[in-house]
Amino acid sequence: MKRLALPILSLLMLSCGNDPLPKPKGYLRLEYPNANYKKAIVPLPFSFEKNELANPISAVKSTPNSKGVDIKYPALKATIYLTYKEVNNGNLDSLLRDAQNLTQKHTIKADEISSNLYENKTQNVYGMIYEIGGDAASQSQFYVTDSINHFLSGSLYFYAKPNYDIYPAAEYLKKDIRHIMESVHWKE
Repeated sequence: MKRLALPILSLLMLSCGNDPLPKPKGYLRLEYPNANYKKAIVPLPFSFEKNELANPISAVKSTPNSKGVDIKYPALKATIYLTYKEVNNGNLDSLLRDAQNLTQKHTIKADEISSNLYENKTQNVYGMIYEIGGDAASQSQFYVTDSINHFLSGSLYFYAKPNYDIYPAAEYLKKDIRHIMESVHWKE
C-alpha cells in the first residue's frame, strides 16, 4: 500500500501546475455595409426610402381593408412587413389599439419593451416605435399616421429562432426602420 501511495502522491503534485482558466467570452463579429437609402417605388398612397441591401420591392399584398409591402433582407434572413390602412369613419382609435396590442403580444417572451414617440410636423407624420428586448419573435414594431387619412404599421421578423445571435442584425435593421419612418411622405 505504501508503495502505491508514494507514486500516486508524486503524480498528483506534479500534475498540479497552472490553475485552469475558463475561456473568454466570444462575441460575434458581424459587420454590415453602410446603409445607402433609395426611394422605394410602390403603388401605395405613400412613399419612403429603403436600404439598397434589401431586395427590390416587387409585389404589393392587398385585401379590401389593407395593402402590404414586404421589405426582404436575404443576407440578414429578415423581413420588415409594412401594412397600410386608410383612416376613415373614426377608425384611428381602432388602428392605434390594434398596433399597440400586436406589440403587447410579445410581452410573454420579451425582457423589455421600450417605446419612443416620433413626430415630423412638416411632413405631417406622427408615430411610435417599439423596441422589444429578449427572445421575442419581433425585435421592432412601429406605426406612423397623419391622423386624418393614412395609417402605416410595420414589424421586423427574422427567419430564425429568436436568440442573442440575431442582435447585431436587429440593431442594424432598427436603423432602417427609423429611416423608413423619417422618410415617409403621404401622397394626396
